[in-house]
Amino acid sequence: MQPLGYGNLTAARLDATFAALADPTRRAILARLATGEASVRELAEPFTMSQAAISKHLKVLERAGLISHARDAQRRPRKLEAAPLAEANEWLERYRQFWEDTYGRLDLLLDEMQRTAKPRASGRRATSKKTGRRER
Repeated sequence: MQPLGYGNLTAARLDATFAALADPTRRAILARLATGEASVRELAEPFTMSQAAISKHLKVLERAGLISHARDAQRRPRKLEAAPLAEANEWLERYRQFWEDTYGRLDLLLDEMQRTAKPRASGRRATSKKTGRRER
């Protein structure tokens, strides 16, 4: 596998993205924003936590670059930003490719072993004439 070659800035963005994604509330917020923009009040509705707690989650997501907000008169809707998720996906994709290659080599090895394996005459073990016990 080739080295990832990410600089410190990209590594810091990946760290922030994965840290933000580690929390199920933040993942739920992102899932909601994937359907369209929403206000803090709208984002807080399905949760049994205060609006202040939701705001803290939103700040983590904003610092990671996963969401942004605009000003629409009195409203400040949040929206999903895809770039950090694309970077995380690109990073993960390299590992998926590694595992696919590894499993591909394992498949080839298993095919080769099956082709070269000697078939047994029967599924039963032979019995020793001397002891009357089955041989291992």
